[in-house]
Amino acid sequence: MAGQRIYCIWLWLMLAAVTVSAQPSRASSAASYLERAAAWMAKGEIERAIADYDLAIAFDSRSAPAYYNRGIARQRKGDLAGAASDYDRAIDLNPRCADAYLNRGIIRYRQGARAEGISDFNRAIKFNPRDARAWINRGRARGDQGDLTAAIADLDQAIKLDSRNAIVWSNRCRAHYLQGALDAALADCNQALKLDSRNADPWNGRGVARQEKGDLDCALADFDHAIMLNPQQAVFYNNRGRLWLMKGEPDRALDDLNCALALDPKLAEAWNNRGVAKAAKRDFTRAMADFDEALRLNPRLADTYCNRGVTWLAQSKLEEAEADVARCRELGGDLMSKAAALLREMKQRRAAR
Repeated sequence: MAGQRIYCIWLWLMLAAVTVSAQPSRASSAASYLERAAAWMAKGEIERAIADYDLAIAFDSRSAPAYYNRGIARQRKGDLAGAASDYDRAIDLNPRCADAYLNRGIIRYRQGARAEGISDFNRAIKFNPRDARAWINRGRARGDQGDLTAAIADLDQAIKLDSRNAIVWSNRCRAHYLQGALDAALADCNQALKLDSRNADPWNGRGVARQEKGDLDCALADFDHAIMLNPQQAVFYNNRGRLWLMKGEPDRALDDLNCALALDPKLAEAWNNRGVAKAAKRDFTRAMADFDEALRLNPRLADTYCNRGVTWLAQSKLEEAEADVARCRELGGDLMSKAAALLREMKQRRAAR
């Protein structure tokens, strides 16, 4: 009897052991959902991928890869707040996750938190200094802030790490242009186009550099190509509109600048350029309204004060013109000398009467 009882207990223990071993662990379940989610991501099935990342997290709430990858999925979906929250959690669980810092930095920077974005790029570089993407993003951010020397140094490092990346050459083209190194900018944009001629940005960048050098026909061809590749980019229409102004064709300029403002009503430079086009057609009232809007959006657009000052002069309003030219001078506008000369001429004519 005792032997039978011992046998039953032994059999029950063996069955229990088999039952337990047949149940997958929570960690292995999380890994399975992560694997399936990755497959959905590869197929572009973002919603299904997110559902599986949710399940992975439900099984293992301390899985940094699950939060990080769900962040990527949410970012691709356009849920930037959700993505940033996931990157926060991934970093909490793994403070050395360079990719999470990089992606969170991109979101923060694009949302206007520039200092926080650059801080994240710094950490991404600290934990993975061989990732060219981190150097590219920090270089672009530094260039936006006007620190062009540091920006070019970052982009130089990115090129050392990944010289086949067209984006880094395009970004350095922009930095060299802003620095006034037009030949270096042209060389970089040419290299970017050699690597990827389907990217609209270097076409636009080369067009801007050519325009600055006075090669207007070649610049126009570049802007045409950029717009063909990406007709939703307001800046491209603005640049081509400015070129039409330089060629003395305000009607064509207006067409492009109207397109630019339809795509991005907050593009102050386009309001300024459209004001110039309207002033060239002697539509002074509407030109002044455009200049006013440009300055409302960006009160430090120095040349807009000069343009508005010249438009005041065209209407024989010297006091208003003088105030705008003075403000242009304070801000260091490129057009200040021309506007000041016109103002002096108008004063002399009035004094001679």
